[in-house]
Amino acid sequence: MSNTTNPNIPQIVYSAISKRVIEGEIFIKQHVFDYIISGTSEAYFGGKSYLYKTGDFRFAVKNRLSKFTKQPSLDGEYRSISICIDQDTLLEMKDQYQLNKIADHTFENVFPLNPSKIFHNYFDSLLPYLTNGTKINDALLKAKIKEAVLIFLEANPQLKDILFNFNEPGKIDLEAYMNEHYQYNGDLSHFAYLTGRSLSTFKRDFQKIYHTTPNKWLLRKRLEDAYYLIKEKKMRSTDVYLDVGFKDYSHFSIAFKKQYGKAPSL
Repeated sequence: MSNTTNPNIPQIVYSAISKRVIEGEIFIKQHVFDYIISGTSEAYFGGKSYLYKTGDFRFAVKNRLSKFTKQPSLDGEYRSISICIDQDTLLEMKDQYQLNKIADHTFENVFPLNPSKIFHNYFDSLLPYLTNGTKINDALLKAKIKEAVLIFLEANPQLKDILFNFNEPGKIDLEAYMNEHYQYNGDLSHFAYLTGRSLSTFKRDFQKIYHTTPNKWLLRKRLEDAYYLIKEKKMRSTDVYLDVGFKDYSHFSIAFKKQYGKAPSL
């Protein structure tokens, strides 16, 4: 699964998943506050994994590619609430806070927030709307997004250096980024944006470095990883195709057979 969220649209997302593990990918365009009501959620950023359990609050920094696994609890359900903080709301609030020119804190891509009674009260106030399928009107939605920002900033004042930093991703080392993130099945436009380039500049720079197109290079790298996992690690082909960046097994199987002359299951 791949998802992109418009940074200027506020959202409150309720997830309820029963009796199965969910895996997928997401391009996180907005900052997100998450509350894990039940079950566990594991996120993967930049070669690191982060495990969150029932009752945990976490913050995910915007402009990141992430893989995730959602595992229902023993009673058979995974439930969470995600507060997607839109940029327009943050722009309305920024004058209340003084952004440090040099941040005193370094942050992971996703990190825990300390629990408090106020956090619980806030999320409890959302549940009647979310679990009953009641649409939250735009004015109330905006108010609840602002309330979330105020509540979490009071407990975590250092967040202001992230929330009110509106800089676009700067141009970074494309080769290093692609070698680290090629297993993410994101659009080329995502890779371009996250490396600080237009799509045309991304393709041009990529050609200079790798002497091939991004799509051909990504396919080859993912197939090489799959071949290693199947041949050397004795993993099943149906277990590896998502991990190495393919959306569906059929596409993976056809590409693998064309590259190696045999089906991946052999």
